[in-house]
Amino acid sequence: MKKSFWGSFLFGVGIIGMLDGIIFHQILQWHSMYMPVNRHHQVMSDGYFHLAVTIIIFISGILLWNSDPRQNEHHTRKFWGGFLLGAGIFNFLEGIIDHHILQVHHVRPGEQQLMYDLIFDASGLLMILIGWYLYRSRKKGTKE
Repeated sequence: MKKSFWGSFLFGVGIIGMLDGIIFHQILQWHSMYMPVNRHHQVMSDGYFHLAVTIIIFISGILLWNSDPRQNEHHTRKFWGGFLLGAGIFNFLEGIIDHHILQVHHVRPGEQQLMYDLIFDASGLLMILIGWYLYRSRKKGTKE
């Protein structure tokens, strides 16, 4: 696939990871990477997570910088499609693997944690569907 797709895909992964870390981990303090340890290790595991998504954003920037938007007349749709596919796949897989299979952590531990986890999964699926639609669609009257 093209650099522009992988760049926008990884950008979506990185940005949704950063938003997850900022909103859920830091502001709400619900969704640390590894909940069953003391606060020091939760903060440290979140730090490694933020470092990883920062590296992903850096790599996506290089790929996007080196792509040629003129190769594709539908660049904006494809960019947002790839972005939402990356964000959605990241959230969905992270939710299924970490929340349901491994049960390393939950979006909001405690009462109704399953509901919060399922809403998180559904948000990932919604982003995947919208991203797929945008990536595969084209403007009316054009050929691809």
